[in-house]
Amino acid sequence: MCAKQLQFKGYALTDPSRWTDLKITEFKPKNFEPEDVEIAITHCGVCGSDVHTLTQGWGESKLPLVAGHEIAGKVVRVGDKVTEFKPGDRVGVGAQIGSCLQCRACKSHYENYCPKAIDTYNAEYPDGIVTQGGYATAIRAHERYVFPIPDEIESRHAATMMCAGLTVYSPLKTWGAGPGKKVGIMGIGGLGHYAVMWAKAMGAEVYAFTHDPSKIGDCQKLGADHVIDMTEKEFWKPLAGTLDLIISTIDVFEKNMPLSSYLSMLYVHGKFITCGIPDASNHLPPLHSFDLGGNGCLVGGSHVGSKKEILEMLELARSKGIRPWIEELPMKDVAKALEGVKDNKVHYRYVLTQDIDGA
Repeated sequence: MCAKQLQFKGYALTDPSRWTDLKITEFKPKNFEPEDVEIAITHCGVCGSDVHTLTQGWGESKLPLVAGHEIAGKVVRVGDKVTEFKPGDRVGVGAQIGSCLQCRACKSHYENYCPKAIDTYNAEYPDGIVTQGGYATAIRAHERYVFPIPDEIESRHAATMMCAGLTVYSPLKTWGAGPGKKVGIMGIGGLGHYAVMWAKAMGAEVYAFTHDPSKIGDCQKLGADHVIDMTEKEFWKPLAGTLDLIISTIDVFEKNMPLSSYLSMLYVHGKFITCGIPDASNHLPPLHSFDLGGNGCLVGGSHVGSKKEILEMLELARSKGIRPWIEELPMKDVAKALEGVKDNKVHYRYVLTQDIDGA
């Protein structure tokens, strides 16, 4: 039984022409099922995905819409078949809230690539209920998509690990970041600052790439072994054939972005993995087959991460004492946070703290 009757309401988009003017709105949560966990939200990070969705950069939103998928809170109720959680546990929820749980991907710890994956907000459950996110009082989720927060990690820090942290941890782990590897991180923001810390903690030699020279000192504090100023002419030439892996968190591709030149920095069979996702109208720069043949490099992407990976990531954060660089704001200041993300003023992730009456 739950300790109190939760009200499901949050800061919702109701008018796309006023994308930061979010109104407290009640919403219908998913129907409570035997494997579900009900969570009272205490913290929610603000992600670039929220901005792309609220500004309609990724297509039309389902209105009213509560964004937010970097969620931390406390369990207040569990279904009869839940085995991992109990009321009072501190937990997180990330950018994915569901999948079929039956396909090859789901059964192989790749549920983040399930063809029937359900996003935490602006998506629909099979019964038609629209998913609502973490700028809210509460959320319900299948226990597969609920993650235990270690005692040593504060909820305000764990929140942004649920998306930003996991989004870059997954490709670093998948593509072998570790001792003896040279790893480049492009874009030092919410995702990129995590990627530098994870790669360093995993034992790699880390190269941080930034367009903002004022961040060079930050990159060094985060643990980068080398910092490359991308505003310098032909910065890539001294690094030709050097890097085993590049993780790009860039979510705005300029027309003159020299992607082929970036790939030239890769060693034989090196990988360029893009994690940032721009607006639908902003495509990757063109490539020619010649750009790939010289070093046999690969270009790929990554989609959030699996439960197996997030548990590994949380253990890495716990054991190494890794914490994000955050700025906390009350949830009512969500407009300020969204504008700060859009204008690239955040240093490096906003976390909203619960302030809705009835939460």
